[in-house]
Amino acid sequence: MKLFIKSFIYAASGAWFCLRHERNFRIHLVVAAYVLGFAPAFSLTRTEWALLIITISAVLAAEAVNTAVEHTVDISSPKIHPAARIAKDAAAAAVLICSIASVGVGFLMFGDLDKLAALWNNLVSSWWKLTVTGLSLVVSFIFILRGGPHKNIPTK
Repeated sequence: MKLFIKSFIYAASGAWFCLRHERNFRIHLVVAAYVLGFAPAFSLTRTEWALLIITISAVLAAEAVNTAVEHTVDISSPKIHPAARIAKDAAAAAVLICSIASVGVGFLMFGDLDKLAALWNNLVSSWWKLTVTGLSLVVSFIFILRGGPHKNIPTK
């Protein structure tokens, strides 16, 4: 049971590392937060919610795997080697593929222009909604740009 609990602690540590050190992970997290925040305006079915959560999870998981591959390759091949480059590029391609697929899912789920226009009109209908939205964008931007330095990451 102790090892089982430790496995969750290790997983949380990996997620925390990605959050602190990987800007793209933070970008995906911010986009996911906005999507989940605006999704209720589209009256999604349970199946659509499930697909949305799976899609978001796939992008974040691919980003975490990409981080793991990059750091593993950096340790095992400090000098640029063609095989190391291929491993890193393929891991990055996995993130790109998941991200493109998530955009496709987003267009299919949120592509109703009438609902998008109604959502926009609702956001700009009062000064406080516009202010809250603007502040959330500023906070999101700061969150994305502010991360831990890579220089403190052990390489041996």
